[in-house]
Amino acid sequence: MIKLAVIYYSATGHGTAMAKRVAAAAEQAGADVRVRHIAETRDPQSFAQNPAWTANFEATKDLPEATGDDIVWADAVIFGSPTRFGSPASQFRTFIDSLGGLWSQGKLADKVYAAYTSSQTAHGGQETTLLALYISLMHFGGILVPPGYTDPVKFADGNPYGVGHVTGPDNKNDLDKAANDALDHLTRRVVEIAAKLT
Repeated sequence: MIKLAVIYYSATGHGTAMAKRVAAAAEQAGADVRVRHIAETRDPQSFAQNPAWTANFEATKDLPEATGDDIVWADAVIFGSPTRFGSPASQFRTFIDSLGGLWSQGKLADKVYAAYTSSQTAHGGQETTLLALYISLMHFGGILVPPGYTDPVKFADGNPYGVGHVTGPDNKNDLDKAANDALDHLTRRVVEIAAKLT
């Protein structure tokens, strides 16, 4: 059984919804799944006037937090981060930057990796966020498994690098059919490739 870690940071809940969809698809594909959120590093008072951010913080603050051990445990990892100015969020980067000890021991290498992101607009930097994230994974010695255009669903969401969800200005957490289908495909592909490698 493939062990898949879903490790994500979410501010306003889109990444949380995407992580739940990935976990469900992975379980359907027969994987042993571990979902872990990356801890919030901002003071809750700093986003108290953002109801979505506050609601997601309250909903996830007592859930298990991601650690490097979750990556060591896994055969494959799907990361998630919102797009912030064309890059992964600082909270996500802080987590990645904490992995130096495991990296130096080679414990992050030879695992399958892929990622998803979200942004408010269609051209909000989703591709650069995923590419920036993948640069770190190349330093890990990770095996990148992007979806490419390996299924017709990718022509609907249009993102060969991973999965990108456009939240829109109303900040709803509802994932549309294209995003759900793309997350399902990405997850199945990661699990299938990891199975071939193990």
